[in-house]
Amino acid sequence: MTPAVLVPTGPVTRDEETELCDEVRALLAATGTGVVLVEVVGPGPPGLGTVDLLARLQLTARRTGGGRIGLRAPTPVLRALLDLVGLRFEVEGQVEQREPALRVQEEVEPGEPAV
Repeated sequence: MTPAVLVPTGPVTRDEETELCDEVRALLAATGTGVVLVEVVGPGPPGLGTVDLLARLQLTARRTGGGRIGLRAPTPVLRALLDLVGLRFEVEGQVEQREPALRVQEEVEPGEPAV
């Protein structure tokens, strides 16, 4: 199943945050995937308002049957800002932490016995 995509544009007001949270609830109920991808676009680099919005959307998703928010094509600035405040989101196309990466080869030092 393909997750739904939410694309908030520009700076979001408190009233618009509430509407976006309602939209996340509706998308989770309609798709049944448990994931809503958020594509953050807008003028200029993202700021703390964007971080606040993503945190609220993630909280809403978790309260709606354990859903979650994923990010689609986040900018390096947004990823750095999220790391700075300690928020972790799945990124579309990125391997989840509990899954092994594909085509990874372990390096063996000369002289080490085979396992």
